[in-house]
Amino acid sequence: MKTIGRRELLHAGAMGAAAVNLLPIIGTESVGVASAATRASVTPKAIIFDVFGTVVDWRSSIVAEATAWGKAKGIQHVDWMQFAVEWRQGQGREMARVRRGELPWTKLDDLHRQVLEGLITKFKITGLTDDDKDHWNRVWHRLKPWPDSIPGLTRLKAKYTIAPLSNGNFAMLTNMAKNAGLPWDCILSAELARHFKYDREAYLTAVELLGLEPGDVMMAAAHTNDLKAARSFGLLTGHIDRPIENDKANPGDFDVVAKDMVDFASQLGA
Repeated sequence: MKTIGRRELLHAGAMGAAAVNLLPIIGTESVGVASAATRASVTPKAIIFDVFGTVVDWRSSIVAEATAWGKAKGIQHVDWMQFAVEWRQGQGREMARVRRGELPWTKLDDLHRQVLEGLITKFKITGLTDDDKDHWNRVWHRLKPWPDSIPGLTRLKAKYTIAPLSNGNFAMLTNMAKNAGLPWDCILSAELARHFKYDREAYLTAVELLGLEPGDVMMAAAHTNDLKAARSFGLLTGHIDRPIENDKANPGDFDVVAKDMVDFASQLGA
């Protein structure tokens, strides 16, 4: 067997170091590993997620189910995308009334139903029974995830505690997770604080229930207002781009700015 001399060992070591230095150049991102340049400098203990628009695609989910449901009910004159958008806008208006104290605490299922009644009249939909309305109102329990959501969340779950922090009520989020296969460690809902985001109590109740400090928890969302509110209460923040939400962020705006859920996981070393 040939004996390797000191000079050869030093040469081999130098070549190895050069190969390591070349890794960012040859593209570790192509195999799903974040480079040192892109990996986030923050290390949360838990990550809580906005759900509507960030984890699930509420527009396409509602339109797909509404198209089939409407056809079965003989309702074919409705622009279901417009219906979905107005339902979501109505939800926002009603939650704002709760935040201002104009309405008592009301869970999102009940706010959705109030908005639905008005939309049924506006879009001239007739012949629905109460059971029909209840079933249709629960479409929000059956929303489908974006294609990258489950792969990204599964990677994150292996390293972090992950949970939703959504304005959706507890039953809605539980059913949605069951239907969509979302791999949460637990369910955190605005209902547990009896305050909707962007109220302080919504975020800090979630932190308290996790047994952590605000600086140990990252809020992840596609919506900058959600992240700005969370940051104002001491949480870390991660932006996940969903172009259809029209709420862009630039690198440096938040602790992590990612192009999708898989990129978000990569930047957090998962």
